[in-house]
Amino acid sequence: MKALRSATSKAVAAVLAKAREQRNLSQRDLAALLKRPHSVVGMIESNQRQVNVPEFFAIAEALEADPLELFRQAVRERNSR
Repeated sequence: MKALRSATSKAVAAVLAKAREQRNLSQRDLAALLKRPHSVVGMIESNQRQVNVPEFFAIAEALEADPLELFRQAVRERNSR
């Protein structure tokens, strides 16, 4: 359970939430694009659920974002904590 509270996990959650908000999508909108229950997006963004690499790519694609740039943002966010 400690990994869910790690700086890295928090950074990933924050970056994905910010990217979603920048696209003016609700959690439900993103969940629909991912064909997942909206609770999954909420749990990711509230740092209750970790994102694996394939999910990270799927979320980036749904957000029409560059996964490498999102990853870089997550690293910067983690390093700033």
